[in-house]
Amino acid sequence: MPKSASKSAPSKQAPSKQSASKPAALTRLGQALREPGAARVTPLDLFRLARRGWVDGERLDIGALAAQLGIGRATAFRWVGSREQLLGEVIWSLCEPLLDQAAAASHGRGAQRVAATCEYAIRAMLRYRPLRRFIELDAEFALRLMTSKHGPLQARVIDKVRGLLQFESERGALELPLNIDTLAYLVVRLAESFIYADVISDQRVDPADAGLAIELLLSGRVEQRLAAPARKKTSARVKR
Repeated sequence: MPKSASKSAPSKQAPSKQSASKPAALTRLGQALREPGAARVTPLDLFRLARRGWVDGERLDIGALAAQLGIGRATAFRWVGSREQLLGEVIWSLCEPLLDQAAAASHGRGAQRVAATCEYAIRAMLRYRPLRRFIELDAEFALRLMTSKHGPLQARVIDKVRGLLQFESERGALELPLNIDTLAYLVVRLAESFIYADVISDQRVDPADAGLAIELLLSGRVEQRLAAPARKKTSARVKR
């Protein structure tokens, strides 16, 4: 008799190596998100703590900040780079809004508006007590941090002034008497000489004079006054 065909159950195949994939490794962020109740400290927490302390007149100590946040000193330095870099970021975060407010509050066009913006910013910084206290405590360090090319502040202020000059130039309100980068640098150095006059030369200055000096520089009047005598002197030599 022929064997009856029996329905055999489908055989179970072992999973191939390709289908049995391992779960992807978690990033540090993924690990932190999956740890219930774990404290998630970030560089911004360190920054906010440092800024609050600086405004209150405390000396910035990265080791002490790290201890308050419950992180290692090495981690804190890896986040911020150095004490000078952290201080630069803290001070810039407080000064940048002053510069933006100065630009928004200043009226006029061209050289007049740029000069008014700078004068407004100078007055605001002279009145800002945390900044004045910081300079009084260690003037040499403060000047090196805020007015040196090695610090983060001066380059950013120059960029702000360059933006003002470019805006006024592009809308036809200002004819730049010098290269825009050179001009922005000169404007900032001039403003710095007024902001830190009491430290640099022990002098009291009027911010209104800073506005006038910057407007003269941008208007090109200084260049015209110096150029005229030079031409007369040359022509006199030819006659001889």
